[in-house]
Amino acid sequence: MNWEIVIGLETHTQLSTASKIFSGASTAFGAAPNTQASAVDLALPGVLPVVNRGAVERAIRFGLAVGGAINRRSVFARKNYFYPDLPKGYQISQYEIPIVKGGAVVVATEAGEKTVRLVRAHLEEDAGKSLHEGLPGGAGDVSGIDLNRAGTPLLEIVSEPDMRSAAEAVAYAKTLHALVMWIGICDGNMQEGSFRCDANVSVRKPGAPLGTRCEIKNLNSFRFLQQAIEFEARRQIELIEDGGSVVQQTRLYDPERNETRSMRGKEEAHDYRYFPDPDLPPLAVDDAWIERVRLAMPELPEAMRARLATEHGIGAYDAAQLTASRELADYYAAACDALPARDATAHKLVANWVLGEFSAARNRSDVAIAAAPIPPARLAELLRRVADGTLSGSMAKNVFDQLWQAGSGSSTGAQVESVDAIIERRGLRQISDTGAIEALVEQVIAANAAIVADYRAGKEKAFNSLVGQVMKASKGKANPAQVNAVLRRKLG
Repeated sequence: MNWEIVIGLETHTQLSTASKIFSGASTAFGAAPNTQASAVDLALPGVLPVVNRGAVERAIRFGLAVGGAINRRSVFARKNYFYPDLPKGYQISQYEIPIVKGGAVVVATEAGEKTVRLVRAHLEEDAGKSLHEGLPGGAGDVSGIDLNRAGTPLLEIVSEPDMRSAAEAVAYAKTLHALVMWIGICDGNMQEGSFRCDANVSVRKPGAPLGTRCEIKNLNSFRFLQQAIEFEARRQIELIEDGGSVVQQTRLYDPERNETRSMRGKEEAHDYRYFPDPDLPPLAVDDAWIERVRLAMPELPEAMRARLATEHGIGAYDAAQLTASRELADYYAAACDALPARDATAHKLVANWVLGEFSAARNRSDVAIAAAPIPPARLAELLRRVADGTLSGSMAKNVFDQLWQAGSGSSTGAQVESVDAIIERRGLRQISDTGAIEALVEQVIAANAAIVADYRAGKEKAFNSLVGQVMKASKGKANPAQVNAVLRRKLG
């Protein structure tokens, strides 16, 4: 409790272009080693890099999303250091003048909203990959270099050291992860390395100057990010309290042992000997280009949450859940659009079902939203029958389950019965005729004199028992709201 943890994150986001940042080679994941490495990626003599326009546009999109400044002129630099999987002996990156400067990400934490400021977001190329686990074909205990990733476009997003706990860092990383997928610049696949974080961690006494930081590299899961930060903070505190001092260094996290280990001394910027790449002119971005990107931007999560609250009458918690991913938000919007009535009642009905039955079924089946067997229009078809009183809630869930099962067994969904067909085939139409319900209620009251007496004596539970009896008599088809109203009127 006498120490404060200070955390900043550097996040490497793989941009969703089909080709690499300086060559036409494919960025597709999973190809055989070195089959997607062009002459430019291999740094063969005489080759020249050419900037991928799509990568630049994705960087602009991110800058607009976080409220950063888009530099009209940015510079690619050579970052000089040796890696065996970087054939040039240097990395093309941006340093002094990045494409995006500043910006902020608003994060929801247990203590409320927190704004994490951004230093920059800059374009750069990824390195290749060293393989130490043995090579395909049984080559044994040897290492190999796969240069398929070399030249893959990255947007490195650097935060200020604004986070004060591992939980805050994870909340920021999750928010950033959702945002880059929402605006379509990254697929977010952490297992494939599309989104990975480096955590800069230091500790200090509250109010003291910043301590010496250590950088934990290549954390590709939120759980590992949290565990690595927590371990590293404890390590530094124990080291200082035992009379030692923290050495600035780069460390890796071993999830099997739940510990960080030293990799190398941490370099400063001057150690990389940055200088403008002579093969690449300054990157010029004009106002017209920025405006074209802005016009193509989707509605951002924060703006959508506000609109759902004001126009759809959706509460803050449900709005946050609906905007947790672009896919879920689009599903909700499409279902709303397919309903004839688009008032607050209809919107809340859709939200309840999307966040309830639909999400639960999807989790049980472990399917992506795009592959869900009930498309938005089909869900809207079901909810129309809930709204017009044809189906009760329990009946609708029954139909939903049948639609889900039928859709799961059909590759196209073309043979799945309509909602109305299922209702007719199974006789699920709700009884909403007042006269029919009154007759059922009168039968139950006459047959349950003791329970009626209990209710009139003040025992409210007796009323629920009578409702159950009416529903049983109707085989579950009576409109529950009407049953309650008629029963109270009759008993009154």
